Amino acid sequence: MDDKDAKILEMLIENARISYTEIAGRLNISEGTARKRIEKLEKDGIIRKYTIDVDPGKLGYSTVVLLGMDAEPKHFLSAARELSKLDCVRWVYTSTGDHMIMAEIWAKNTEELSRIISEKISKIEGVMDLCPAILMEKIK
Repeated sequence: MDDKDAKILEMLIENARISYTEIAGRLNISEGTARKRIEKLEKDGIIRKYTIDVDPGKLGYSTVVLLGMDAEPKHFLSAARELSKLDCVRWVYTSTGDHMIMAEIWAKNTEELSRIISEKISKIEGVMDLCPAILMEKIK
């Protein structure tokens, strides 16, 4: 990966819908070259997917939570996989530090969040500790 590839990635991170023509113009390369570079970044697994950034509040999810979760070691990966199957869970990471698993959860309100935690997440086999933190404002 060279400087042009890095600049292409910056542009795509800022706007995944940017056209090949615009990328080419900004980098002073042909559209075909821009297309080939992006295809190579995809083939090499550097670009894994294209996505959108959604405002959960405008979709009715007023409670967004960063959940730290610990599980019994023998259930660690299966607990993370089960957590990722829930519709309310937007992403799941395994991690080091204070918690073994980190997840972002969207809920309509705190009552729904309580039900999600008590009726769904806490029932996952091996779950030991849950530490939810309600997110106030997304800055970046």
